[in-house]
Amino acid sequence: MTVTVGTAAVEIDSVAVHFRSKKIDVTALREVSLDVAPGEFVSIVGPSGCGKSTLLKLVSGLLKPSSGKVRLLGDVVTGPRHDIGYVFQRAALLEWRSARRNILLQAEMRGMPDAGKRADELIEMTGLRGFEDALPHELSGGMQQRVALCRALLHRPRVLLMDEPFGALDALTREQMNVELHRIWRETGTTVLLVTHSIAESVYLSNRVVVMTPRPGAVQEIIDVDLPVERDYSETMALPKFSTAAAHIRELLGASMRP
Repeated sequence: MTVTVGTAAVEIDSVAVHFRSKKIDVTALREVSLDVAPGEFVSIVGPSGCGKSTLLKLVSGLLKPSSGKVRLLGDVVTGPRHDIGYVFQRAALLEWRSARRNILLQAEMRGMPDAGKRADELIEMTGLRGFEDALPHELSGGMQQRVALCRALLHRPRVLLMDEPFGALDALTREQMNVELHRIWRETGTTVLLVTHSIAESVYLSNRVVVMTPRPGAVQEIIDVDLPVERDYSETMALPKFSTAAAHIRELLGASMRP
């Protein structure tokens, strides 16, 4: 997949975030700037509490910056955006609705009367065929996250935000989901901004990896990932370029993280 040249899909311009109350005064982010090109996959890694999730909230419009600006698809973000997809660590499925009906919940909320075909396409794309009528408790953790991903992609968002979506999965399922997500990204061309604590995940999935400093979070370095567009998991992990990128990120973070 080729990254489109032109207006950035996401522009974060000198953004700072301060949280103040009677008991607390915290600077979560300071002078963060980042441009994400249309169709690009960018991962954000950093220590816990450095403001990674806060960045996603700024892009989605769920949080306003204390200073600086955020633009999404060329427009300044001034409030909650409905033209994005958002996937969280927990799938947050409704237990009484089937997998397919959980996916279509987004269509009901958005008033999309003809979303059935799109839902079926996503079910096929994510390997959920045969589990459409299963309730959440009948699905594995990985399958539940596939349903959440389908729900987020139902309205064909041009930007997909993912906040540690595979953090609660076992190692093998997480690897499988990485492979599936990378394939889906290549097929859809959606711009993806992913928050993760996994260095290996960030390198495997991304065009670039943003390494954050401890709080107050700032961009320490942005790493270009020089790997083939199509990536077999085992072969990619064995590449010297993969090991070099992962080692450099680990060195920047200055602490041992999950492989």
